[in-house]
Amino acid sequence: MSIRNLDSLFDPASVVLIGASARPGSVGATVWRNLRADGFTGQVFAVNLKRGELDGQPVMAHVADLPVVPDLAVICTPPASVPGLIAELAAFGTRAAVVLTAGLDAAQKQAMLDAARPKLLRVLGPNCIGLLSPHMRLNASFAHTNAAAGELAFVSQSGALVTAVLDWARGRGIGFSHFVSLGEHADVDFGDMLDYLASDAKTRSILLYIESIESPQKFMSAARAAARNKPVIVVKAGRSAQGQKAAASHTGALAGSDIVFDAAIRRAGMLRVDTLEDLFMAAETLARFRDNRGEQLAILTNGGGAGVMAADAAAQAGIGLCELGAATLERLDKQLPANWSHGNPVDIIGDAPVERYVQALQALNDDPAAGAVLFIHAPTAIVPSADIARALVPLVQTPPRMMGCWLGDAAVADARRIFRDAGIPTYFTPEEAVRAFAMGVSYRHNQALLMEAPPATPASAPADIAGARAMVQRVLAAGRELLTEPEAKAVLTAFGIPVAATRSAAADPDEAAASAEAIGFPVALKILSATITHKSDVGGVALNLAGPAAVRDAARAMLERVQRERPDAHIDGFTVQAMVRRAHAQELIVGASIDRVFGPVILFGQGGTAVEVMADRAVALPPLNEPLARALVSRTRVSRLLDGWRDTPPADRGALHAVLLAVSQLLVDVPELAELDINPLLVNHEGAIALDARIRVSAAGPAGAANFAVLPYPSQLVETIEWQGRRLTLRPIRPEDEAQHLEFLTHLDPEDIRMRVFYSRRSIERSELARLTQIDYAREMAFIALAPGPDGAEQTLGVVRALADPDNIDAEFGIVVRSELKGGGLGLMLMNKMINYLRGHGTRRLVATVLRENDRMLALARDLRFEESATDPASGTREIFLTL
Repeated sequence: MSIRNLDSLFDPASVVLIGASARPGSVGATVWRNLRADGFTGQVFAVNLKRGELDGQPVMAHVADLPVVPDLAVICTPPASVPGLIAELAAFGTRAAVVLTAGLDAAQKQAMLDAARPKLLRVLGPNCIGLLSPHMRLNASFAHTNAAAGELAFVSQSGALVTAVLDWARGRGIGFSHFVSLGEHADVDFGDMLDYLASDAKTRSILLYIESIESPQKFMSAARAAARNKPVIVVKAGRSAQGQKAAASHTGALAGSDIVFDAAIRRAGMLRVDTLEDLFMAAETLARFRDNRGEQLAILTNGGGAGVMAADAAAQAGIGLCELGAATLERLDKQLPANWSHGNPVDIIGDAPVERYVQALQALNDDPAAGAVLFIHAPTAIVPSADIARALVPLVQTPPRMMGCWLGDAAVADARRIFRDAGIPTYFTPEEAVRAFAMGVSYRHNQALLMEAPPATPASAPADIAGARAMVQRVLAAGRELLTEPEAKAVLTAFGIPVAATRSAAADPDEAAASAEAIGFPVALKILSATITHKSDVGGVALNLAGPAAVRDAARAMLERVQRERPDAHIDGFTVQAMVRRAHAQELIVGASIDRVFGPVILFGQGGTAVEVMADRAVALPPLNEPLARALVSRTRVSRLLDGWRDTPPADRGALHAVLLAVSQLLVDVPELAELDINPLLVNHEGAIALDARIRVSAAGPAGAANFAVLPYPSQLVETIEWQGRRLTLRPIRPEDEAQHLEFLTHLDPEDIRMRVFYSRRSIERSELARLTQIDYAREMAFIALAPGPDGAEQTLGVVRALADPDNIDAEFGIVVRSELKGGGLGLMLMNKMINYLRGHGTRRLVATVLRENDRMLALARDLRFEESATDPASGTREIFLTL
């Protein structure tokens, strides 16, 4: 997670090309031409072992012969030479290099990194096309054309795609802030690029073409931070990749890598699209239409066919058409011909003059139900399209509500230009416009997940972590990976997941009958074997057994059938389970598995024996909270059945969400968990209960917080202490604290707020409040002090937060305590907790900017041995820092 020296890569004052050549068609000649052709204002040098000159400029034999230390080096020499050149550059003082060379083997690549690391020289590549920074007029690539300057950053793993997109974009007038080919991304990767571009003032949107992710925690941390600042849009190759066929459980078979990547993109608040055309269309739409919050469309057109096409596209994309208000319909009836469509789409008929367009759009603008208006126009001889465009532009509102679709070519070219110049997103076809609108809706939903706060509900009963882990250790000690059904259900019970009463019995029909009598009839009988995964496939399940005789008969028949179907299987006995009869229950599946890239994932969907056939499932990255669990369930078809219909009451979604949260916690607390299936999980209006469960474990510990792509809540940092006769809890902040944190902030004295943020505030935006409570524990920490208030409810007394830079060198901190508690030592207590945490986290310095009149903070800093700079007379502030 590093942006160190990336300024030298993207904003250099001088560049050296190592391997510069005059040979036509060579990489060295192409890069030399590109560096000098686009007006780069910095110095450009050439190095080649063959001394001489190139285009009248001297060529040096070695890096050390250069007259100045170049900020950036571009290398296009044979693979064996690259590690040595990187070592020379690092020793000379260069801090960034683009390695265009392909064909480095693993040893050469590692030697290159080893040479770069001591001096923090950053390497882009190897085996890349290079980079372009059009605002700098820098083309350090062997691309066939330059890029126009603009506000989109494009980062690609594919070199061939880079040149194709450059050509495609130039033809469409699309400009870029940066255009980067990562190649084999041995050093600079997607995480680094996201961190750099998130704070780049020239970049409005970040576009990524991704083939693979090697550092998921770094990627997710950088992506979540970047997506809070600006749109991040992704094309990911490989949607059709086959899942692992040999997966032992349903979950392992269903949670293929592409659906997991989708879950990661959604969790990070980014938008995934399918094609390069969609990539740029989404970027334009979000740039011009991002603030629109409409979920449904109102369609305004002069042609019924175009309206029908748009309506069909909306239905296919899951976008609804809004119901126009009665007042709007009455108004349109008065303004439009009698044969208008009298509904949505609003067809104003092909002979419409300009005034009819204006009146119809004004009516839709005044209808709150018409959150977004898609205007579709087919050219006619009645009135020039450009006249219509000029008449409608003044009706554009803020936030934007209108999208344009001008059908045709030359006849509507001026109208398209007028709309685009006015900032109205404009499309060529109704289908394209609807698809763009649907992308915006998906993007806002993903962003909403970043902002939604879980309810501050009381904590559930603590899990029996020790009991669950002891069970797992006994299984591993016995040389097994698969838990028996009773063992798996014991683990679920330890985490508060309701299970059907179950007993084990030896492979003897009489013992099975005795166990059934102890449970009570009717019962289900299942074969117990560590080598049989799906019991029903071999006739290993019998249901609704009403008495001892029925159990004995079923047991005998089951033993014979299983031995015939699976003679290789070792039969351990039977499990006997109470038959659970619940009216209106849905059979669901909840599972967990380990993705090879993103680590632990959670699956939810329609369960039962036909789970693979139905293929109704969704996955999410843990850790989950209530909103994330709710969103996971909502992405399945079976979710609609949980809402109830006719005489079927709605299911207890709270009980279902509790199961998902318990599985999320299980993945944190039992690192040995490798696969989990709860199938079926019965859920109805009475609650949820697991009928069957299967768990596979591994001594390698593939789960656990350290393997999460998104770090879970660090509960190990919670502590309780006595302070001034009160029992105080010091712990990391969490999303559930939002309402409580708002109460804390609103009761601070305005002067205390000014001392903290340098200006007084009377309110706080919802987005900012979410940002304060929903932090990324990988790079930020906020400790709050809590104690019961006069009414017994928990109150926030103070908070200290620190945000580390992507390199974890400096962490900037801020602290504030309740105004009536100042001077009581609470601030010192919070600061010491933060200092100890950051030292353990490897952060080098703790820094802050303090107003010169903030005497309390300056005194606290001196007590903690901070160093101070002189007061800046312009800002009236002092910089303080503590070396950790």
